[in-house]
Amino acid sequence: MSEANCDLKEFDVSSSSAWQEYISSRLSAQGKRVAYGGYLERRSIYSRSAYFNTEVSETERNIHLGIDLWVEAGTKVLAAFDGEIHSFKDNRNYGDYGPTLILKHTINSVPFYTLYGHLSRESLRDLKEGTVVKQGQQIAVLGDASVNGDYAPHLHFQVIRDLQGNVGDYPGVSSLRDLEFYKKNCPDPNIILGL
Repeated sequence: MSEANCDLKEFDVSSSSAWQEYISSRLSAQGKRVAYGGYLERRSIYSRSAYFNTEVSETERNIHLGIDLWVEAGTKVLAAFDGEIHSFKDNRNYGDYGPTLILKHTINSVPFYTLYGHLSRESLRDLKEGTVVKQGQQIAVLGDASVNGDYAPHLHFQVIRDLQGNVGDYPGVSSLRDLEFYKKNCPDPNIILGL
């Protein structure tokens, strides 16, 4: 999704169905089932939504703070670590996460959080804050464009040191002005995923 990707000039990047066709064709051509990427990637797609866009380039949010895993809607989402449900919310702004789940973890007495965005609405049913989850346990399934902020189906996975009081939501896209803070507070998820 990088603005440096020349392929993006070949289709309507504001269309979730056009994105799905593009991703599916790329996966098929490579004989793969999952596409991934995006940490600190500058993306022009966010300009389609007033939620991210401003008239001042320094405050326009267009730098991605997580890793995206592009797979089919309905794909199971698993917990990256042992932890507990911190919070969840359906973030319904156009271009936002849609249904989102945040888990809290503690390793070697250090607390941190993982955010799972673009889930199905059914994934949020019957959840309770504080519920214990185990690493590898299914915690959700991916949603489709009708519920996930109008994107081709994918998981936004983000690691967060300090939620800063947020509940069920945390910025997944930064402005250039705020990037140094977010780089420290949201380390590269690929350290965990090893992709």
